[in-house]
Amino acid sequence: MAKEEKKLGLFSLVGIITSAIIGAGVFNLMKEMANTASVGVTIIGWLVTGLGMGALVYCMQRLSLKRPDLDAGIFSYAKAGFGDYIGFNAIWGYWISVIVANVAFGTLLFSALAYFFPIFGNGQNIPSIIGASFILWIIHYVILKGLDKATLLNTVVVIAKLVPILIFIICLFFGFQKELFFSNFFVAFDMNQTTISILDQLKGTVLSTVWVFIGIEGAIVFSGRAKKRSDVGKATILGFIAVTLIYICITVFSYGIFSQSQLQSLPNPAMAYVLEDIIGKTGAIIVNIGVIISIFGAWIATTLLAEEVAFQASISQLFPKIFSKQNKNNVPAHSVTIITLIVQLLLLSFLITDEAYSVLSKLSSATILLPYTCVALYQIKLSLQQNEKLFSKDILVGGLASLYIFWLIYGSGMMYFILTILALCPGTLMYIYVKKKNSMDLFTKYEWVLFSMISLLFLYGIFQFSKFGML
Repeated sequence: MAKEEKKLGLFSLVGIITSAIIGAGVFNLMKEMANTASVGVTIIGWLVTGLGMGALVYCMQRLSLKRPDLDAGIFSYAKAGFGDYIGFNAIWGYWISVIVANVAFGTLLFSALAYFFPIFGNGQNIPSIIGASFILWIIHYVILKGLDKATLLNTVVVIAKLVPILIFIICLFFGFQKELFFSNFFVAFDMNQTTISILDQLKGTVLSTVWVFIGIEGAIVFSGRAKKRSDVGKATILGFIAVTLIYICITVFSYGIFSQSQLQSLPNPAMAYVLEDIIGKTGAIIVNIGVIISIFGAWIATTLLAEEVAFQASISQLFPKIFSKQNKNNVPAHSVTIITLIVQLLLLSFLITDEAYSVLSKLSSATILLPYTCVALYQIKLSLQQNEKLFSKDILVGGLASLYIFWLIYGSGMMYFILTILALCPGTLMYIYVKKKNSMDLFTKYEWVLFSMISLLFLYGIFQFSKFGML
């Protein structure tokens, strides 16, 4: 007999968001920013990203209030607004993104552990894969015991990972050099010491920052399991504000410790070497411990996201029924197991080659923009359906979020577009299977047109992909 389901409170929802967003990338973010921009443009870049991502977060918060019946996460907005096929593609792209992120955390965790135990090398050798597989199945076991236990562990890990980050931020203020910070305030150089224009700096900065916000939709994904519906929007906003402030402090004030060229040349994780410069070897040890804890926490959070979106997609008849079967702890056990097996298989593939992950990691970044786009567009569509004024706040913010995401898609370049198309078309095979299994109509008229376009683009993508030497 199934136990009474324990709902998630505000603190747990914020914890899922924070843990999913703050992974290993935060510890190297100041180096990534320095590779493209000066401190002045970095500040402008964060303002642009904060405005664009803030608009997207606002759309998520408003939709959670306007459509409380949509408990299936951000892909449910895609389905409600644009039909089953668009909804499926949104969830398929999102699912791919978070599963591949789990593979990354497995290798990154043991790459970080190699600082203390050199046997793990680059995180992709046999000892690393054995260790990552062991952790993978521990996480699998904990989640099957109940979401309350998994989220409690995740909350503890969030607190533990924030400690070294807060220590770093405090130390930045003590080691801050004003003269260094304001030198070359808007002038940036690439690795070859060639001057980068302000426009190119800004473009590179904004494209770098958007990927570190993946996971902001965490509370929306678990909206069906929240104690109070109002907590979903609150958690999304609180998580966004907290993470944005952390990112800004870490990246901007690091320019007061090292120059741009010095930040560019730092080894990974860059934060360790910045803190080591301020307080000595202890700083590097603190940060590397933080990296390990942070990756572990992000791994738990993204596993929770992956199983929950597959579970909700199955309930919505977009994924096979097997993904919605729950155990006595009200956990979609088959969904968790399937995801664990996929991650395990991808980890084992590193025994043969590490080239596959290079492609998959790019795919993860590419596919996340589709569900985000649907959120912004559905905000506009729903507002118009509710007869809101053309220049109402909800429509204007939805328009701003849409423009921001379209610019990101354009700015990301042709490779990301091709990767997205290559990911969507194979997923259609699952969509067709589910529709046939449930004796449902396959496509509407406009979905047939869309399917035909995606199929043609898929063929074009294969040609272009091979042309770029990636196949």
